Amino acid sequence: MYGTWWSIVPPIVAILLAFITKEVYVSLFCGVLLGALFTAGFQPWATFETLFSTMTGNMNLNIIIFDVLLGMIIVLMSQSGGSTAYGNWASSKIKGKKGALFATTGLGMLIFVDDYFNCLTVGSVMRPVTDKFKVSRAKLAYIIDATAAPVCIIAPISSWAAAVNSYVPEDSSLTGFQLFLRTIPYNLYALLTILMVLLVIAWKLDFGLMKKHEINAEKGDLFTSGREEYESMENDKNVNPNGKVIDLVLPVLVLIGSAVFGMIYTGYQGGATNVIDAFANCSAEMSLIFATTITVIFMAILYLPRKVISFKNFMGALPEGAKLMTPAILILTFAWTLKGMGDNLGISDFVNNTVGANATASAIIPASMFAIALFLAFSTGTSWGTFAILVPIVVSMYAGFDEEMMIIAVSAVLAGAVCGDHVSPISDTTIMSSSGAQCNHINHVQTQMQYAMVVAVVCIVGYIIAGVSKNWVIALGSSAAILIFVLYLIRRREMKEAKA
Repeated sequence: MYGTWWSIVPPIVAILLAFITKEVYVSLFCGVLLGALFTAGFQPWATFETLFSTMTGNMNLNIIIFDVLLGMIIVLMSQSGGSTAYGNWASSKIKGKKGALFATTGLGMLIFVDDYFNCLTVGSVMRPVTDKFKVSRAKLAYIIDATAAPVCIIAPISSWAAAVNSYVPEDSSLTGFQLFLRTIPYNLYALLTILMVLLVIAWKLDFGLMKKHEINAEKGDLFTSGREEYESMENDKNVNPNGKVIDLVLPVLVLIGSAVFGMIYTGYQGGATNVIDAFANCSAEMSLIFATTITVIFMAILYLPRKVISFKNFMGALPEGAKLMTPAILILTFAWTLKGMGDNLGISDFVNNTVGANATASAIIPASMFAIALFLAFSTGTSWGTFAILVPIVVSMYAGFDEEMMIIAVSAVLAGAVCGDHVSPISDTTIMSSSGAQCNHINHVQTQMQYAMVVAVVCIVGYIIAGVSKNWVIALGSSAAILIFVLYLIRRREMKEAKA
């Protein structure tokens, strides 16, 4: 079975089961189990040994430690009351609807360490502000969702970057961190979604079902289909009601600063002679662990003497953070193991031989991978599970013979996964965005889907251009120009209808 089409059967089974069951954990496990059966020749005990030896051999303890520490930081930020303080400050400074929407976008982009934390925080903080200026809850939910995952997937200091880092083989021409950095300008969905949010606010552009919600909001009905009650962060009994803005901002700045320092330091230790080389050759995993450790220590110094958080709650944040990150850790563990099974079966040899023989087909693979990732994430409701399945396959397809196409195709998978997650009604981040905005969930799904599909169609064209040109400036520049033109046409149509 080594190096034959049988080597791609386990990931294909995982993908198909994900479509059918809508459950990413059992789908990944079934793919892993099938890979172990193939590797062991269907011998029961050998299958058991292969399963767990491959799992332990491919697990990355550094990333698991980072995820747990990041979860602890998220819990501590939530309980500090800094988010509420920011909301109160923003409410006193903002004077109009456009300002409220830009402030919401800014906060969403500031909280890039984790999309879950983003969704829950931005809604609870900005909801009173946007209500004051008659922003519909559907519009608020869209802004929250559009500045969560799309920002996290292009932030080098996040669990997303660490996950992508872990999928890259040690003998690859690129380190995992180098790969992640180079995917950023090719991540068309994330970048274009942020651009669209800014244009929608600046041009006061509402269309489709969102327009109906905004018209109703101007009349005083922020909900359109009736008020929904949700649990939100400000109702947490452990949240400090007297927090300050610095309790939110300073830990984020320390996290960024210490991560940058760690990357530069480890890069120079590795033989770099300038800052650019230092970033390219740094130990990203150790730098992220260093940054989260320093941030936790800093938060203890910042919070405990001022009694922002009690010592008991501070210590309890570690297990709470671990529980928060358990879904991500489970997905990563199964994904690492599935990648290991692919290595056991020689999937890279099979795919390289197949793709390498057809250069023309290779050029349209990024657009194809974007579409596949979109539908898989839509069906399963998880972007993490989607790129956990597809990224190792794409890396195997191009590793060793076409580095630029590997970067473009990985970017397409990450972008498609985020897009599918955005338009999926069963996505956890979509649900949390609805909850954070206290918006009817179906209203959020329906309004956001129309906006997201505009960007998705542009991305398909953009990835075709990227596959042909292999140049991020051309791909991103042309895609941005197309999106601006499309939104301009939509704006003209809406203005004509308003005059009619």
